[in-house]
Amino acid sequence: MVKSYLDKFKKPMLIAELSANHNGSLSAAKKLIKCAKDNGADAVKLQTYTASTMTIKSNKKYFKIKKGLWKGHNLWDLYNKGNTPLEWHKKLFSYSKKIKITCFSTPFDETAVDFLEKLECPMYKVASFEMIDIPLIKKIAKTKKPMIISTGMADLKEIELTYKTAKKYGAKDITLLYCVSNYPSKISDFNLNNIKILKKKFNCKIGLSDHSKDDRVAITAIASGAEVIEKHIALENQKKGLDIAFSLKGKEIKKFKDTIQTIYQLLGKKVFYRNKSENDSKVFRRSIFTIKNIKKGDKFNSQNIRRIRPGHGLPPVFYEKLFNKKSPVNINSGEPLTTKILKRTLARN
Repeated sequence: MVKSYLDKFKKPMLIAELSANHNGSLSAAKKLIKCAKDNGADAVKLQTYTASTMTIKSNKKYFKIKKGLWKGHNLWDLYNKGNTPLEWHKKLFSYSKKIKITCFSTPFDETAVDFLEKLECPMYKVASFEMIDIPLIKKIAKTKKPMIISTGMADLKEIELTYKTAKKYGAKDITLLYCVSNYPSKISDFNLNNIKILKKKFNCKIGLSDHSKDDRVAITAIASGAEVIEKHIALENQKKGLDIAFSLKGKEIKKFKDTIQTIYQLLGKKVFYRNKSENDSKVFRRSIFTIKNIKKGDKFNSQNIRRIRPGHGLPPVFYEKLFNKKSPVNINSGEPLTTKILKRTLARN
């Protein structure tokens, strides 16, 4: 696996998605960025599009949403309402830099890539719905900047085509996000084993784009190997927003961040090892002690030595090896048998 730009962030990385929760207010957008920073998010993400780069203005049935959270909306009207105005972007990038949080964006077409390049966007996210837009993938890959690609709705063949295309056209640092493109997503929608499958097949950094309202999804994702989590955010007492139904609000962001960091810490290293913090407890292991006074020349047996706590004596593995061997010294009852006594015993017998 190649070294990733995302390695600079403490694992697991938390990306705070602003999306449309600014409700058309630049001031609110800045407050969301500040909220993300104050509550431990590692980066904030914008969405770069206009209604005209997403769809066409039409009242035909194809352009009306028939199910889900945005049922009844016309696509043109929805994107007009939910977009982050292009004229805000420079201000939001500057503000993020000022308060020291990484800001990047999702370009939804090639013109958005050109626009974001002028703002020195450090990396790019590909939305699930655009993951199959191969010309867009090529355009982003040619920037040679890190790419985070959401995989909602996609099968393995589609993901493989996108991944290989990105690699072919210059992307070296690719992160795939397992995603369920339902808003909000239900527990029953997920198959988090997909994270392990993606990691094994593509040998790259894997994460989760999480539109659920249940922290257990991200917790299980971390346990399955996810190193990046993307969540939509809102302000503490915010009531309205196109994405409010599946957004973390205010202090919920910090609680969420603390939870996923704890889970990641609990997983530990990918090799078997014991933490040094356990060393002090070793003294309470069983070891070999005398339970009667033993004279020099007496034979060790189950009547004069036992395996008991604490652990100051020889490990129990030597217990039966001592049987019928003569003690090299006098030993009082209640004393641990030491390595020195063991060596002298074995040398004499």
